[in-house]
Amino acid sequence: MQSLRWLLPFAVLVFACLQCVPIGPPGGGRDPYRSSNRVVPQQSSGSGGGTSLSAMLRQVNLKTDMVRRGTHGRRVVRPMIPRYITIHSTQNYTAGAAKHSQALKNGALRSPKSRYGNRIGYLIWHFTIDQGVAIQHMPTTEQGEHADFGGPGNRLSIGIEMCENRGNSRSATTERTAKLTAVLMKKNRIPLQNVVPHYHWPRRGKIPANKNCPHFLMDNGRPGSKWRVFLGRVNYYYRRLD
Repeated sequence: MQSLRWLLPFAVLVFACLQCVPIGPPGGGRDPYRSSNRVVPQQSSGSGGGTSLSAMLRQVNLKTDMVRRGTHGRRVVRPMIPRYITIHSTQNYTAGAAKHSQALKNGALRSPKSRYGNRIGYLIWHFTIDQGVAIQHMPTTEQGEHADFGGPGNRLSIGIEMCENRGNSRSATTERTAKLTAVLMKKNRIPLQNVVPHYHWPRRGKIPANKNCPHFLMDNGRPGSKWRVFLGRVNYYYRRLD
């Protein structure tokens, strides 16, 4: 019995260690959305992760280069309260964000479906993003012409185009897009389920009606695992915002 007295303090020590919780954030601060299981977490309802909107916008490197009101895509100004964010890819392999901005200001991008009720006749969206910058072309309180030719995609959503020009990093562009999307969600109280690909909005008079866009985030022409991974990145940044 005398020889077993040392077991009592040892047992107490083991019990105390089993109750310990590691110091630091869950996962040791590791980005939880780079794991191979590709599970998209639910949108957080918490108070945020310590990053301000202004700080994240500095990471986005947002610039403004507005199409002048009353010209081209802003010739007719249609007010909007955004309820969705629509993600596109340009499928233009020769132009980055700055060249797209200049094209919009010059009226070089005509809408191919003006005969279906588009009163403007020009394509226009809210932001273009490449590996180094995000450029805003119009206020988020105005309707663009980027999704479904007069349908709810245009009437209710903020349009974001991701550049694909040669030499541009697709991964850096996608990451910058995820950060901007998170900021826009926060500012406009848009839920994660309302972040949608261009594919989401059927286009009248087109076959197929649902466009394979953004094509590099689609699986066999429609949303799948790649799109869920992108939403995971958006949610990761959203949860970090105050």
